[in-house]
Amino acid sequence: METENRANFTYMGRSFDTNYNDDSSAFSDCNSDRSGEFPTTSSQSRRLLMACVSENSDDLIRQLVADLESCSIDEQKQAAMEIRLLAKNKSENRLKIAKAGAIRPLISLIASSDLQLQENGVTAILNLSLCDENKELIASSGAIKPLVRALKTGTPTAKENAACALLRLSQIEENKIAIGRSGAIPLLVNLLEAGGIRGKKDASTALYSLCSVKENKIRAVESRIMKPLVELMADFGSNMVDKSAYVLSLLVIAPEARTALVEEGGIPVLVEIIEVGSQRQKEIAVAVLLHVCEDSVVYRTMVAREGAIPPLVALSQSGTNRAKQKAETLIELLRQPRSGSTAARTSDVSV
Repeated sequence: METENRANFTYMGRSFDTNYNDDSSAFSDCNSDRSGEFPTTSSQSRRLLMACVSENSDDLIRQLVADLESCSIDEQKQAAMEIRLLAKNKSENRLKIAKAGAIRPLISLIASSDLQLQENGVTAILNLSLCDENKELIASSGAIKPLVRALKTGTPTAKENAACALLRLSQIEENKIAIGRSGAIPLLVNLLEAGGIRGKKDASTALYSLCSVKENKIRAVESRIMKPLVELMADFGSNMVDKSAYVLSLLVIAPEARTALVEEGGIPVLVEIIEVGSQRQKEIAVAVLLHVCEDSVVYRTMVAREGAIPPLVALSQSGTNRAKQKAETLIELLRQPRSGSTAARTSDVSV
């Protein structure tokens, strides 16, 4: 598997990286499901479950796992919901539930045509995946394809939680290729474009993890990811500017991504971010434009004509040290002659 690191530039005898200060605050990990999602009719059952679990959890878990394979859909729903709750609220239960054999029957429930049963199965698997020791077993038990199916056919909550579960599984490097080849990327792009705010956040986080692999970058570009990324970066009220920019920063290493970015009108959006964005947003935008401009005189001309030089000069004087260095390098690129033998060549900027 080929996993790409963000590139380092060598330009005019100087070397600098295009890594970004910290993506941890932009990408908080997908958490377990929200308790408010449960119907009020189950509240009494939930209270009884939470009351008894601390004293008799092993016996209860064994019974619930057995009920997952019941002939009654209602019993399956109840068992999956209670396992979902147990795995959500008590971290020590996640290992107990997995060791009791719950993972395979839960995966079977994800294929159910009953949407609530599917949602409970998806979310139980997500909550179990929060235990690192369970991730490999979940993947090897065949969870990836059913989770991808839930991304396509599930309720909004099931789609969001399937995206989170795939993120958790993608934290094992060898799973990234399998998830990409299972058809997850176009569905995550759809969720990024058409989902609610939580769906957009979950999709962007999963895509950020998956697109560290070269072939998944290409899949994302072919799935027209640039359109929603550019739209979200242009909407400062979306609370998605940072996340979208980070995903873009991974993709733009690929030439196909740079072409798609320009075609979707990304250059004016990136220049605006340099003008009015936060310090972190400005640094990411400059790094992306460095990739865009590194081997294209045409793109440099487009960036310059969008009025990028004045805000870059301002950033070179008032930004962080990393942002200043990137801004100065991009200014030098933009000020190079744009025609004739002295025009910049691809060899001037190497990755």
